[in-house]
Amino acid sequence: MKINIENKQRIHDVLLTDMQRRIFKQYNARKDEFNLTDEDYDVQQTLLVDSVLHCETLNDVNDVVCNNQDLFDDYDSINVFTLEGTMNYIFKLLR
Repeated sequence: MKINIENKQRIHDVLLTDMQRRIFKQYNARKDEFNLTDEDYDVQQTLLVDSVLHCETLNDVNDVVCNNQDLFDDYDSINVFTLEGTMNYIFKLLR
């Protein structure tokens, strides 16, 4: 399902904001455990921004979510990895 031009920027914005929040939360929780550096964090952020900005379809968004599945660790996020679940995840972010 192709994302309309009018909606693309808004979807990119909310997806990027939520994923960055999740990365930040994970980074702070695991910093001592895995000895992550700020460079690791910066690289992960850069890769995320690049992948989100190349999302043209709902399937692309689903690929980004599936490639970052370690960020979705709560029970409510289990269904986000299906195409329908990704669509509902985006709708929830757009509220």
